[in-house]
Amino acid sequence: MVRFIVRRFLVLIPILICVSILVFLVLRLAKGDPAMAYLRMANIPPTEQALAEARRELGLDRPIAEQYAAWAAKAVRLDFGRSYVTGKPVLQEVLYYLPATLTLAGWGLLFTLLVSVPLGVAAALYKDRLADHFTRALAFVGVSMPSFWLGYLLLYLFSVKLGWLPPMGRGGAAHLVMPVVTLSAMSIAVNIRFLRANLLEHMRSRSVFYARARGLTERRVVWAHVMKNSMIPIVTATGMHLGEMLGGAVIAENIFAWPGLGRYAVQSVLNRDYPVLQCFILLMTVIFVACNLCVDILYALVDPRVRLEGEAR
Repeated sequence: MVRFIVRRFLVLIPILICVSILVFLVLRLAKGDPAMAYLRMANIPPTEQALAEARRELGLDRPIAEQYAAWAAKAVRLDFGRSYVTGKPVLQEVLYYLPATLTLAGWGLLFTLLVSVPLGVAAALYKDRLADHFTRALAFVGVSMPSFWLGYLLLYLFSVKLGWLPPMGRGGAAHLVMPVVTLSAMSIAVNIRFLRANLLEHMRSRSVFYARARGLTERRVVWAHVMKNSMIPIVTATGMHLGEMLGGAVIAENIFAWPGLGRYAVQSVLNRDYPVLQCFILLMTVIFVACNLCVDILYALVDPRVRLEGEAR
């Protein structure tokens, strides 16, 4: 098992290196002059001399390869530079906004599992009946509706028209309802369809046929045989959903003015705050890759065949 984890971990290193290079190059090749944005945020007239001094101070006058080498050397030590806007260390500001995003993503993942698993099981057990039709319709709407559109609909209905929920900000449980629903709607729909399909596939398997032939009750057949095998793909989907929610939190945070990392990143895009954007994208990549690593480990624990095959290779 240790060898399996070490192999998976070593694969992540070249992925992070490639992502860091792509992020650095894409931001540097984008339109606009970060030195101009730096002077604008500092309220300094953008004269030729001021621009030259700003580029020299930010290291933008050096070749891109040297810029990347200097940035990567500092990033390994968790030094991502200072924000062009506030002048504070980037990592300090990112860590300040990160807990709000993790809170939103955590509640979104919990809500996804609490809603999608019972509905997916009900859709499979009552195939082609009312519960199945309702659940499939709900999943279809969830997959088809864009998250930003759903967010504005919820905002208009429950805040503007009915006045039941606060429209924006971070506070008590009421502030979480609309952002969590907006963030998790797509994941709920995907999980319902995924779980329903897996349950129906395993319910037609030979092991289930033989379990019924041995006289086992339907409840034991479903929970001991069908659900156990069907939950393996759900483990994979759950890990992917967590990464998607951390990235998709950008939409919910901006609609509901949730003071999280996604909203901070959008403001950094508008201000062309390159150090913040580089740290944000790299951090999201690390979190997403870490989620995949955890999924691989859980997958190997649930299904030993995966671990044995990985160690054999």
